[in-house]
Parts: sequence; structure tokens; C-alpha cells
Amino acid sequence: MADMDDQIDKLRLELRRGVIVLAVLAQLESASYGYSLIQRLAERGLEIEEGTLYPLLRRLEQQSLLTSDWDTSEARPRKYYRISEAGRTVLTTLSAEWFATAAVMRRILGDGDNE
Repeated sequence: MADMDDQIDKLRLELRRGVIVLAVLAQLESASYGYSLIQRLAERGLEIEEGTLYPLLRRLEQQSLLTSDWDTSEARPRKYYRISEAGRTVLTTLSAEWFATAAVMRRILGDGDNE
């Protein structure tokens, strides 16, 4: 049974990878720093760990899908991220793909009729 649990965990991780990118892009219309983004996603039902989020934010910034600015006005400097124009284009495309895929999967899984 442990082998099955491990296999399910790995498959669940595969499903989440792309979802996390889409969720992060969707939440950065207004500037946010990492911890506040983690909280906002958790409030909406998507738990994400710092060790997953921060490398993702850096990668999306390197891909020009996000921009960032440092706020040093507080005792603790924070890096704020915001979606870029290129990121908006990607978000629009990926969102359409998500909804199309979800509709197909509802037809395949939803009613139990696999014809």
C-alpha cells in the first residue's frame, strides 16, 4: 500500500506543478511579496510552501513573466512581484487552455460515462 501512496503523491505533484504557475500569475495583478502571496493562495484553497514559491517567482521573473521592485521603507525590505505584459499574455493563453482542458476532463470523468 505504501508503494501506491508514493505513486499517488508523485502523480499529485505532477498535476500541481502547472496549476501553481497559473495560480501565481493570476494573483499578481497587484504587487505582492512572497509571504502575502502564500497567504492569499492558502485562503483560496491552494497551499504552497516557501521552498516552492520563491524559486518559482525567480524563474517567472527570469522569463520576463513577472517584474519586481524592492520596498525598503520598512525595517525589513520586501521584494514585490507583479505580472508583466508578457505574463498577462501567458496567463490569458494558459487560462483558456485550463478551462478547455477542465471541460474535457469533466466530460471524461464527470458523469462516469466513458464512451
